[in-house]
Amino acid sequence: MIKKLERRTVVIVGGGLTAGLMARQLTAQAIDVLVLERGGDHTHGAAARLPSQRDELRWGVRQGLMQKWNVQTYSLRHSRSDASLPVRWMEAFLPGEGMGGAASHWNGHTWRWAGYDPTLRTRYAQRYGSKAIASTMPLQDWGVTYEEMEPYHDLFEKLFGLSGTAGNVNGETRPGGNPFEAPRRGEYPQKALEITEAGLIFKQAAEKMGYHPFPIPAANSSGVYTNPDGQKLGQCQYCGHCERFICEAQAKASADVLLYPMLRQRKGFELRLHSHVLGVNYERQAQRVTGVRYVDGRSGKEYEQPADVVVLGAFTMTNNKLLMLDEIGAAYDPLTGKGVVGRNFCYQTNSGVGIFMKDRWINPFLASGSTGMVIDEFNNDNFDHTGLGFLGGGMISASVFNGRPITARRLPPGTARWGTRWKQANADWYAHSFGLSIQGSCYPDTGNFLDLDPVYKDAYGQPLVRMTFDWRDNEMKMSAYVTKKMDEIAKSIGADIVSPAIPRKSPFDTRIYQSTHVTGGTPMGTDPATSVVTPHLQHWDAQNLFVVGASVFQHNSGYNPTGPLAALALRLGDDLVRYVQRPRML
Repeated sequence: MIKKLERRTVVIVGGGLTAGLMARQLTAQAIDVLVLERGGDHTHGAAARLPSQRDELRWGVRQGLMQKWNVQTYSLRHSRSDASLPVRWMEAFLPGEGMGGAASHWNGHTWRWAGYDPTLRTRYAQRYGSKAIASTMPLQDWGVTYEEMEPYHDLFEKLFGLSGTAGNVNGETRPGGNPFEAPRRGEYPQKALEITEAGLIFKQAAEKMGYHPFPIPAANSSGVYTNPDGQKLGQCQYCGHCERFICEAQAKASADVLLYPMLRQRKGFELRLHSHVLGVNYERQAQRVTGVRYVDGRSGKEYEQPADVVVLGAFTMTNNKLLMLDEIGAAYDPLTGKGVVGRNFCYQTNSGVGIFMKDRWINPFLASGSTGMVIDEFNNDNFDHTGLGFLGGGMISASVFNGRPITARRLPPGTARWGTRWKQANADWYAHSFGLSIQGSCYPDTGNFLDLDPVYKDAYGQPLVRMTFDWRDNEMKMSAYVTKKMDEIAKSIGADIVSPAIPRKSPFDTRIYQSTHVTGGTPMGTDPATSVVTPHLQHWDAQNLFVVGASVFQHNSGYNPTGPLAALALRLGDDLVRYVQRPRML
């Protein structure tokens, strides 16, 4: 028996970053908000206190803060002609579970995307002609501009106390920052993180080649900081336990540190933990939703939660799944190119190279999640693509995030895989090596999409989300080009050993971690034939249903998605205030 609960004004699915930012805007205007989160609260447990916080096996290897793959996973096939199989243990990307979502265990890289990213199709068509965009690449503009988003970027950076060096303030280029960044209204709230030895080595080599290296913009707090809401961050200790870990010093800006403690004190806000949402109640004729259904993970009982407004603010895969299960919007059909839900699914196209220098002390254990230097010369459309045969690009960086003993073992090519020589190589190179890496764009392809698996189900008896995804021709050509540029920098450093720089090639392998930056499936836009939600993130087929998160991106850039994701969430919070006051198509 399903128990029906009392109506709530705005119900948000997913207790991560986007939900916290929206709830901040809504509750400030005395609008009731209920957040349903499938996980618990980690902030007072073993994950957030010493010495257990440093347990690499528990949190890093066994993914203690991540989605439980034996409860809910995804299936994968590389093309429509392949049979799909469930991913039994995912390493490629790592959704979070618990209050704060994936942002509780993130590294902290926080970018504003290029000013032209929201209008990327127009950018490429105007610069290279529409024929430069392949017929299999359904790039679309987002229906919003960077200029509209800039105030929300600025607000988010102040709320999260970002550390960095501005490269463009009101159109004026600043030394030490990114010369390609879109104009911003002021400096970062905090100074940049310390530059590591690897960063200094990379900076010197890149500058000799005429490039402009700058520090990664970071949500790792370079000092003690109090945000506009009175919430506080401690100073980063460079302990090397950011990604896959909660920060016990509260020096990593995240929703569980800066948003939910404050929200829980506000009247009209409720965070309901251990609440796994199963579906959205949809009245097709009326084109409206009436609430959601969820299971209480502690009692096993199923509840129906009525709502005036429902917002899907979960991870990319979950936002897609909930729309597919209740058939809200037409599913994407790769044969005809019609349909919207599941289209434009993207990842990122990364590669790397190892640097070994016996006379330089890298000391990788002295690191944060964002200690790195980067160049942007070969990212997105920051360089001329004429005649190259591909679009997109990637940032090239020298980043040292950790020196943890189980997984942080960079060894020269040809090293024995076990025994005395393997042990000696670890001793020789642990403190004397680092990597250069590329985080590359991934543009949509008609052959990459999401749907529901017709065979495999999760622990709740629901179909798995099926990924049909592989590295397509555009991304492999881009990776080959940018990886060559990275290799040129690596060889100019003067290292004792430089490992081979291998570009990304098919097939996509879920056993290799890249980033948790999967996007698309519920893209935003001005045309309901090619988008799931409007530029205000309102579902075309249900006026009181909204979707927010990386799932609304039309493509994936060479940057981390958190910046525009957060800006869109804050903007949606303001839009929802207007909608609740007068329901309509915004």
